[in-house]
Amino acid sequence: MIILGIGGILKDAACAILKDGALASAVEQSKVAPHHSHGAHSGLPLEAAKVALRLAGASESDVHSVALARPFHERHGTRHLHLELRDHFPNARIVSVEHHQAHAASAYYASPFDHATVLTLDNSGDFRCGSRWRAEGAAMHLEKEISFPDSLGDLYSRVTELLGFKPAADEHKVQWLSTSGEPVFADVFRQILVQPGVGLRVDQGWFDTDRTGSGGFGARFYAALGLEEGAEIPAEMKPRIAASVQLAVEKLVLEMAGEGENLCLAGGLGLNALLVAALENCGQWKNVFVQPAAGNSGTALGAAYYAWHNALGETRRAPLSTLCLGPSSTSEQIKKVLENCKLRFQYLLTTGELLSAAVEQLANDKILAWMQGRMEFGPRALGNRSILASPLNAYSTENLNVFIKHREPFRKFAASVPAELAAEYFDVGPNARFLTTVGRVKPAHRATFESAVLGDGLVRVHTVDAEENPLFHKLLHAWGAKTGLPVLYNTSFNLFGDPMVCTPRDAVRSFYSSGIDSMLVGHFLLEK
Repeated sequence: MIILGIGGILKDAACAILKDGALASAVEQSKVAPHHSHGAHSGLPLEAAKVALRLAGASESDVHSVALARPFHERHGTRHLHLELRDHFPNARIVSVEHHQAHAASAYYASPFDHATVLTLDNSGDFRCGSRWRAEGAAMHLEKEISFPDSLGDLYSRVTELLGFKPAADEHKVQWLSTSGEPVFADVFRQILVQPGVGLRVDQGWFDTDRTGSGGFGARFYAALGLEEGAEIPAEMKPRIAASVQLAVEKLVLEMAGEGENLCLAGGLGLNALLVAALENCGQWKNVFVQPAAGNSGTALGAAYYAWHNALGETRRAPLSTLCLGPSSTSEQIKKVLENCKLRFQYLLTTGELLSAAVEQLANDKILAWMQGRMEFGPRALGNRSILASPLNAYSTENLNVFIKHREPFRKFAASVPAELAAEYFDVGPNARFLTTVGRVKPAHRATFESAVLGDGLVRVHTVDAEENPLFHKLLHAWGAKTGLPVLYNTSFNLFGDPMVCTPRDAVRSFYSSGIDSMLVGHFLLEK
């Protein structure tokens, strides 16, 4: 049975396919059709749907159910979407899923738990900005909803704009900036968020509805910071503001989560790795699982899961085992593109030759683009669409961040390590498998990973499992055999705000538009 899940149709559109209850593919529209990211009129991610179906070995007529995660109330415009869906998927039943229902389903049904508390938190969707669920077996029961404007995500976006970043896009920058500041204004944000006797209630008196830009903060807020109303935020104050809102949000989420055995998390705030680490380390929960594509794109997964378990009443579970759910390219397809671009390349016959070439490039302090297998779903590179560098060379790591990725110095790359060796170098939680949390470098290795260390010894750790990604796992071990350190720095293979590369042509364009030294696309090696 084929179920097509569609999510994020207003932002971060994506499609996912459940095939007999198991996730067969998942694709974001922006990665497969970056220059026309929606359908002609509706916002439906039709190109992503086409790719996802192809990967699942299915056609439009094979689709049994289309599950649509809607970001708005039914009366505000889903009728025309349903009509268009019927045109494209003539044999399908249309299942409409509420936004936070889809977030919750994406977290629980993808988890390894048979019972859990599920928490969803975001900016807003379907006029809600959060929910809490009790889940057991194949059933989910809503316990509480949070309605807009009492939104943690909205406050975080306001601070993002206040600090000079782009709201609804650059919240991750505020997160990483927070690691370099002291939370001296945490009580201010606590007052904004909580009313005594009520709990979470965003006090709108801290905002000025007539002020555009700078997050819309009002005179009361500026006074609390010791600034004149509307003043530009001094550079030295920005890390302190970021740290303050981060701490205030973390503490409130810990209170909202409560305690128990299993906790699942999704929604835009689930992309906040520091928040995930706080939940993992708080001692209130035995197990924590965050759905790694926690933002709007992940509602495509949730909508499909919800249709399978609720609309169709199926009880069979298939937890998330990998995020490498997108398209891949054959050697013939790669060769055709390289020859069409008149490029010189070397073809490596065996996996052993491929790994040896990669290790040689990295050992010579080259920055290596690595495009292998199926593209990752979600915002993070997990070893299939990555740019890699050696932690042993300070110049190459500086070049990676400053001259290739053009990122602020407080945004660090991840350290990828074989899962079975991670504990030798880092203290890290289970969500490092999908790069959704942070760990701490052990004191003995602090100097080695200095260029990747955030405040207080924090490191973005990516643990790589041999079964989930055997080729990248082998590369890390081959690198370790060469250098004694089975860890590589890893950041997403994309440039200048583009989505991660999807096709060989995308890879060629990014490679030759940057300071990347060499590239392995499949078994093809290109050098500058």
